[in-house]
Amino acid sequence: MNEWLTKSACDLGRAIGAGEVDPVELAEGYLAAIKAHPHRDRIYARLTEDRALAEAKTASARAKAGTRRGLLDGVPISWKDLFDTAGVATEAGSALLKDRMPDRDAEVLENATRAGLVCLGKTHMTELAFSGLGLNTVTATPPNSIDPELVAGGSSSGAATSVAFGLAAAGIGSDTGGSVRLPSVWNDLVGLKTTHGYLSTKGVVPLCESFDTVGPLCRTVEDAAAFTAVMAGESAPDLAGASLENRRFAVLETVALQDIRPEPVAAFRHAIEALEAAGAVIERIRIPEISEAMTLAGCVFTAEAYAEWGEAIEANPQAMFGPVRERFRAGRAFSAVEFIRSWMRLREIRQIYLEQTARFDAVLVPTSPILPPNIERLESDHNYFIEENLLALRNTRIGNLMGLAVLTLPTATPACGVAVMVPPFEDRRALRLGAAMELVVRG
Repeated sequence: MNEWLTKSACDLGRAIGAGEVDPVELAEGYLAAIKAHPHRDRIYARLTEDRALAEAKTASARAKAGTRRGLLDGVPISWKDLFDTAGVATEAGSALLKDRMPDRDAEVLENATRAGLVCLGKTHMTELAFSGLGLNTVTATPPNSIDPELVAGGSSSGAATSVAFGLAAAGIGSDTGGSVRLPSVWNDLVGLKTTHGYLSTKGVVPLCESFDTVGPLCRTVEDAAAFTAVMAGESAPDLAGASLENRRFAVLETVALQDIRPEPVAAFRHAIEALEAAGAVIERIRIPEISEAMTLAGCVFTAEAYAEWGEAIEANPQAMFGPVRERFRAGRAFSAVEFIRSWMRLREIRQIYLEQTARFDAVLVPTSPILPPNIERLESDHNYFIEENLLALRNTRIGNLMGLAVLTLPTATPACGVAVMVPPFEDRRALRLGAAMELVVRG
């Protein structure tokens, strides 16, 4: 069974359909691998073993009867611990929500269950999803799959590592400022930040509802397309025949290439060269307004986050890791007028961005300007935590601020990736481009 645990989710789905693997045996194989893994308790907050086996049994029966509900029917996956699960604690990585027990599943989980997916359990995450590094001194810090002394990226840290360590066929996470893309890139996975509003956030513990999105962390672009479609309740896009010939890509030089570490910039340059060799047309552009948008981020993100969580935080401030608590508290410095004006200007900048990039199929940036930092140093040096967290989230935040759909692809260099940014609700375009780019940038 072990050879199946690192297959792509779609390959597993095809194997189930062909009768090569049984959903019950597959679920049991993942559960056994989780229980035997040395980092199990740092990756999974809790297993839903009874649910997983029950869902696998019904998927097995459908497979034998020839009534499968779709390609992913019977495929086991993990869920970030901010997706409500009926009768199972959902704590969003925070002591403030200890023993919080929802009475129904999140809407995207309901959709996935109807499609026959098997829920293995809930994965660890950053406290209330408000950090990009993946460090959580309150519950657990999942180890990076490349080097366990490094953070895995956040806030969907356990979602990524459950896949990278072969403990789930895919992980479902959320992305407010980079929380799907950072753990994906730092664990050499594919991750999709969907357009805000494309997938339901009903039953998802909020951080900033104006930016919160749901997205998959998985092995292939095909998987990302399939899981996104399942959660949206629609059919997956056709990725066959995707080509790079005469596709026009812009490399955004404003902000995204500043203060970037040697490994990510070298990997990005190699990927761009490979895309050009495959027939893509590359143009480098600057959009000065992006720099201005970045100055608005502190207001629009932190003010809303503190409005959401400030009361709970101040009622029990010692329950939080200091740097995360203080990041929330930064939001109380902004007035309502500043918040509204920031959003007014941000909407103007979004329009400028779309106008200046309209002639391109997509805009490309390095997914992260840094490599994953060391866990021990982040725990002991709070200034280092703050500096690395801000820099880690810088490039991913561009996509959130501009309201885009963004797909991150791994490159040949570990923990380095390329982000494919497309206009709002062009998620399928990002996936089709990603299907054409996937092997090229990994080569």
